[in-house]
Amino acid sequence: MTAPRAPGAGAAGRRLAGIWLLAVGVAAALYVAGRLHQPDYSFSMFGTDPVAPKSLLATIVLGLAVLQVLLALWMYRKLPLAGLPPRPVPVTHRVTGFALFALTVPIAVHCLIAYGVQLTSLRVTIHSIAGCFFYGAFTAKVLLVRSRRLPGWALPAAGGMLAIVVGVLWYTSALWYYNGYRLPHL
Repeated sequence: MTAPRAPGAGAAGRRLAGIWLLAVGVAAALYVAGRLHQPDYSFSMFGTDPVAPKSLLATIVLGLAVLQVLLALWMYRKLPLAGLPPRPVPVTHRVTGFALFALTVPIAVHCLIAYGVQLTSLRVTIHSIAGCFFYGAFTAKVLLVRSRRLPGWALPAAGGMLAIVVGVLWYTSALWYYNGYRLPHL
């Protein structure tokens, strides 16, 4: 005998599966486009040395991602000793999320046009795949925010995944640059 299912559990599961499939589709489309694209190494939106300004933008994005996680923890009352979040916290979370996404666009456009998706070394492979995954995960998070009647773990999982991917992207690009074009081994 099986336990009775909660009403709407099947619909929520289908909704989650649809969101997941769309997120995978976005990441896969970016991957395919990046692999098919002929890199234009002379393209730059950032002047003659695009790595320095992109690293700065990526570092700002990392800081905003950390802020996003802290604000989300505060909103869901999971931040120790923080107390009840004041009214501006959700708005600040939304605004910093928009800023975070907006700052990634010029970085991604430059990477896609200048380099495409490359699999030339472990660092570059991880960075390329993580970049594609970021936009798929972002798609999922936006859809999860707008969806009702989904499991309570889905939105925090998507937000946490986004923060982790931002960290991976920063580690494989900005930190690599700041560390003299070498990755520090942790």
